[in-house]
Amino acid sequence: MPSKPRTLLDRFRGAGGAGTLRADFTASLVVFLVAVPLCVGVAVASGVPAELGLITGIVGGLVTGLMPGSSLQVSGPAAGLTVLVYEAVDEYGVATLGVLVLAAGVLQLAMGLLRLGRWFRAISVAVVQGMLAGIGLVLIAGQLYALADAKAPSSGVDKITGVPELIFDSARSQSGLEALAVGVGTVAVLVLWPLWRRGAKVLPAPLAAVALATVAVAALDLSVARVEVRGLLDAVQPPGGDAFAELAGIGVLGTVVAFTLIASAESLFSAAAVDRLHDGPRTDYDKELIAQGAGNTVCGVLGALPMTAVIVRSAANVRAGARTKASRVLHGGWLLVFAVLFPAALGVIPVCALAGVLVHAGWKLIPVRDLVPLWREHRGEAVVLMSTAGAIVVTNMFEGVLIGLLMAVAKTAWETSHVHVEVTGLEGDGPVQARIVGNATFLRLPKLLDELEALPNDREVQLDMRGLRHVDHACRTALTAWAERHNAVVEQPLHSPGVAA
Repeated sequence: MPSKPRTLLDRFRGAGGAGTLRADFTASLVVFLVAVPLCVGVAVASGVPAELGLITGIVGGLVTGLMPGSSLQVSGPAAGLTVLVYEAVDEYGVATLGVLVLAAGVLQLAMGLLRLGRWFRAISVAVVQGMLAGIGLVLIAGQLYALADAKAPSSGVDKITGVPELIFDSARSQSGLEALAVGVGTVAVLVLWPLWRRGAKVLPAPLAAVALATVAVAALDLSVARVEVRGLLDAVQPPGGDAFAELAGIGVLGTVVAFTLIASAESLFSAAAVDRLHDGPRTDYDKELIAQGAGNTVCGVLGALPMTAVIVRSAANVRAGARTKASRVLHGGWLLVFAVLFPAALGVIPVCALAGVLVHAGWKLIPVRDLVPLWREHRGEAVVLMSTAGAIVVTNMFEGVLIGLLMAVAKTAWETSHVHVEVTGLEGDGPVQARIVGNATFLRLPKLLDELEALPNDREVQLDMRGLRHVDHACRTALTAWAERHNAVVEQPLHSPGVAA
């Protein structure tokens, strides 16, 4: 008899049957509770309506969640893109955001179809960590102002240098002190809540922190800013013709490329991290890139925030016992139900509490524990990491990442140009044998010439370059010229230039 066609529910159940579905159902609730404050917080920090963050979370569950790629990682708005989105909205406006995200999604789809997903694994880890650290620093600096219900400066440097003035102004303002107390209290709950294991099992730390802050503000009747609510349908802003015309600008195209590369790299690095947390199917990087592209394309059509795979939600999904992609699809459904039935709930959330959540998230983006061991063992990688982070703070996201990539390439070129000179024959009176071994490029030419200049200037030098695995034209020309010039001034007559290549 022909077998019955499998339904979507049957595929979700998998080999574990109803037990698997129950595990996924429970995990989806946990991820939903983690996602709500993060979706709203990322949206507010990005300078867009809170509902747009929920829309991106919904699309991440219902669209990206259904597609193949990584079975257990969860997608949505991420703190890692907050700084870039804020810069884009500040420069081009919310109306253009949809076009930027849509174009980035189309590029991701193209890269996935061209099977370029696995090439993102070739990006230097130091650049990615530096990118996240730079994002974390700018995010923390910006959210410190939101902690005190103050307006943040536009540039990363101004945000950091303006912190002393922020503290002084907040100390003289009753409302500022109240907001600061709520925000600092939120951060404290985020740090301490996981230590109470029984409570952490019932309620995720971000939701617990925001809920306690909301209750405290209401009970004490504090005069702090709250999230502005517009309604789900009112927040949707499909891009118009004028917005598409913006794509002709070089700056807009650069932002699209930055969205694409950063979102893709963060998603695929997250997939690799999630794969280490479970024993299920491994990620297909090309399919995951297609899934991310499809999700961002839909987000762009709706005028929502860009999405990436989010390690916080993904780790919560795995630890809550998820077994299939059903958990992330269901979490998108819960977000949709919440956004439709309980939109007024957003209006009671203090902005300073969400700022506290993002300060905590920003701190987790900075690899503080890894920096000292990295400096001891791989100093060049540490320099790339810190330079990338610093460049992002001083310039912007796109230029900072570009500087980091160029530094990583230069470091690699320098390290692969290992070359040394093996000298024999110094003891006798005959010619000195100088054999060059390794990879000779123009980067190492000064070092090579210094070593050769240190040889006796009254002895013939026979230069042997047959031990080189690679020698570029500049090096070969310079070394041959040195040998000819050196041997020409030696007192004894020479019968050859003394070069074996």
